[in-house]
Amino acid sequence: MPMVVGVVAGVAVLAIAVLIGLFKLMWRVAEPNEALIISGSKHRTEGLGEGMGFRIVTGRGTLVLPGVQAVRKLSLDLNETELQVDCVTQQGIPLKVRGVVIFKVGDDFVSIANAARRFLDQQKLMSERVHNVFAGHLRSIVGGLTVEDMIRDREKLTGQTRAACGTEMEKLGLIVDSLQIHEIEDPTGYIRNLALPHASAVQRDARIAQAESNRLATEAEQQALARMAEATRDSEILQAGYQAERDKAAAQARQAGPLADAAARQEVVVQETRVAELEAHRREQQLQADVRKPADARAYEKRTLAEAERDARISGAQAKAKETELAAAAEATRVKTAAGAEAEATKTRGAAMAAATRATGEAEAAASQAKGLADAEATKAKGLAEAEAIKARAAALAENQEAVVAQQLAENWPEIVKAGASAFGSVDNMVVLNGADGMADMLAKALTMGGTGLGLARQLLASMNQNGQTPKETSPSLNGVAAPPPQRVPVEKEG
Repeated sequence: MPMVVGVVAGVAVLAIAVLIGLFKLMWRVAEPNEALIISGSKHRTEGLGEGMGFRIVTGRGTLVLPGVQAVRKLSLDLNETELQVDCVTQQGIPLKVRGVVIFKVGDDFVSIANAARRFLDQQKLMSERVHNVFAGHLRSIVGGLTVEDMIRDREKLTGQTRAACGTEMEKLGLIVDSLQIHEIEDPTGYIRNLALPHASAVQRDARIAQAESNRLATEAEQQALARMAEATRDSEILQAGYQAERDKAAAQARQAGPLADAAARQEVVVQETRVAELEAHRREQQLQADVRKPADARAYEKRTLAEAERDARISGAQAKAKETELAAAAEATRVKTAAGAEAEATKTRGAAMAAATRATGEAEAAASQAKGLADAEATKAKGLAEAEAIKARAAALAENQEAVVAQQLAENWPEIVKAGASAFGSVDNMVVLNGADGMADMLAKALTMGGTGLGLARQLLASMNQNGQTPKETSPSLNGVAAPPPQRVPVEKEG
């Protein structure tokens, strides 16, 4: 029995060992800087197409069936490639551009899958492929730039290169961490010639700066020397002053005795002078008490009384001025009120007069308009009536001319007779022969001379009708026919 237990235990241990060995053989762990590409079965990875045929594992472990699945590693480390590209600029100047590209496989499954398809067995050739990609785009970009653009703005060259290579690097599953342009070599010396003006300007500025520095240094040295001379002068002056003070002290020491006697005499004089001043002061005080104080009191009394009187007069004058001001203000207020009332009344009267004048003018205009219309209507009616009368006379003449002529002659007979009698107007004495027969004969001749008969009357009426006049409006000359001059009628006396 114990033997069976031992055998079973051994088999179990052996089985466990076999399982552990198989597990170690099947278990694969992806390092942080690598990706496991497992092929041999159909897998679906997030973000990738259906049925890609391999599985990607990063940062964890997975089971792999030996003999069924194959496991290969794709490095996710940084890679570096040196750029040494011969380029020609837009100006046709050849240049050598040197730089470095630092790249790696992208961390996402799409980039890893793209890189695995292209570089899984050729990871050592990855740098060469990237160099070729960047070299071609760099030549193209440099061909569109000038040397000045490349020198002054290398960041622009770098940015355009990265942007141009971005799509192709993405297809390769690679990302560019850094692109640096280290050096731009100029075999023709164009860049050096470009720098010459600036180098000359820098040298010129350096020489100018050195000259300015020398000038400032010389000025500083001269100022230092001047300050040194000034200090020497001040020192000598001080020394001379000190020497003079020493000489003065020695002289004073030598004159100490005479000076002491003189000082004593001076003190006596001072004391005597002080006694005299005190005596004068005492007399002045006595004078102040005896004379000036009473005079000042009397002057103060008079001044006080005068000031009081002056203040009283000023107060009275101010009161009177205030009263006058108030009266003037009241009068001004009254005048202003009266003026305002008068202005308001004047304004009201003016408005009323303007309204009345406007109404009168409107009435007169209406009356004038009505009168004009009435006169126009009357004139129109009169003209129409005269036209109707003329038209009626014309119609009557057309129908019965003899009757109309007879009527006109009857109406105008006094005028005709008057025209005939005008022939005797200048006769002073007239002798009629044959009595009544002679008179009748004379009158017939006068009438014959005063008018031409029925034909003349017809002409008269026709002319009056044409002129639109009535027979009464004609002159005694019978419509322009002048009366014959007066003739002297022969008169014979009876025997």
